[in-house]
Amino acid sequence: MAYVEEKLTKELPTHPSFNEDVGDGNIYYNHNKLDNSSSLEETANNDCVPGKESEETIHLPTLNDEHDGGYGWLVVLGAFMVQITSFGVISSWGVMQDFFNQTLFKDNEAALIDLSFVGTLSLICVNGFSPIVQVAVSRFGLRPVMILGTIFIVIALEMASLATEIWHLYLTQGVLFGVGASCMYVTVMAVTPQWFTKNRGIALGIVAGGSGVGGLVVPFIITPLNRNFGHGWTYRILGFICLVCDIIACVFVKERVASPQKKKNFRQILQFDVLKNTDFLIFAIGSDIALFGYFVPLFFIPAYATYLGLSDSQGSSIISVCSAMNCIGRLVVGYLADRIGKLNANIIFQLITAASCLLIWTFAFDYPAMMGFGIVYGFACGSYFALMSPISVEILGMEKFPSGLSLLLLFNLFPVFGSNIASAIEAGLKPTPFLTYKLFPGVAYLTGSLVLVYLKFRRNKNPFAKI
Repeated sequence: MAYVEEKLTKELPTHPSFNEDVGDGNIYYNHNKLDNSSSLEETANNDCVPGKESEETIHLPTLNDEHDGGYGWLVVLGAFMVQITSFGVISSWGVMQDFFNQTLFKDNEAALIDLSFVGTLSLICVNGFSPIVQVAVSRFGLRPVMILGTIFIVIALEMASLATEIWHLYLTQGVLFGVGASCMYVTVMAVTPQWFTKNRGIALGIVAGGSGVGGLVVPFIITPLNRNFGHGWTYRILGFICLVCDIIACVFVKERVASPQKKKNFRQILQFDVLKNTDFLIFAIGSDIALFGYFVPLFFIPAYATYLGLSDSQGSSIISVCSAMNCIGRLVVGYLADRIGKLNANIIFQLITAASCLLIWTFAFDYPAMMGFGIVYGFACGSYFALMSPISVEILGMEKFPSGLSLLLLFNLFPVFGSNIASAIEAGLKPTPFLTYKLFPGVAYLTGSLVLVYLKFRRNKNPFAKI
């Protein structure tokens, strides 16, 4: 054992995942803690065999596991701003969609379905460009990529102000905005967990709450602007707001330990061997099934409010309250995750989401009932976005987390078509108007929750275990 300890001591500094932070005198290892010393002894025994190289990763406990806070909270602030300008704007697309459907494209009977693809394209680009963004960060650094993303977002919204056809919106708010949002969102979601360990759940809950704040504020901004000035000035002012928020992000967001710029290819960024981890694969499948329903209410509540005879202000108010509760819910689920377990908290909130669609929205035919649905749905629906990073870290470890995050975002490409699938079912079956939009997200969240329940008992058969 003396030989083994000497060997480990000599080889540790050259290990590729070893990080030394000389600024505060602490040494950190990007590995999980050992449950007991037996794993170390087993690894050591393998190293003692002459001529045999151990293929197992050596997991050593960190010397300081309480490095939460400090500058990390400024990183949280910057990432919070990014959420406002990315998913906060995307989740408010339903308001613009309803406005275009009633004004510019009111003579087009298929406008509502066609316009829904604008939000879909944004989500496709946010998720689909994640590997490209990570390659760009590895080659050029974090800040240049974020500056480029800021430029794309602002140009996209300014160009959308000139749109006169639906395909103009596909190219501007759909593709260009989505690429810019991907440059910002993927970067901050990969960096923020580096700054936290004990409080990682609440920190990422705050970050994820930015989309809720954006979804709260943006509808109140764009509704009166649309009514008084038209969509042109609405997009110009929204572009300026995004510019200010993203400049704050570019200033504050940085890596905890600066990594050298290396040319990485897609194989290094997307390490598909993480899919050999069955728990991670189950988590991705269950989460994506639930996400098929996430954007359906957000995109179609304004149109449903118009169908009920409510005013555009009332429809926007429901979306705003839903987004405000989304922000609160993500904070709460992050807080609970650190105490009852991240997977447990996610399952509870997804079941609440399913119940809100199946038991509240299905029977909501007036403003108070719709507001009640918006409160409950908004509070619970965003748990995945708050917990995707900490759950992935818990399953994979920090070393494989970046690859896991990239794959999760790629898998999220499939659920973005949820609103389009719901629209196709609605158009094909011609049920009671909007019934499909009510049932589809509820069934999706319920099915996804059952998959995650299976994962919970797979990891620990004790129903009260902190998972």
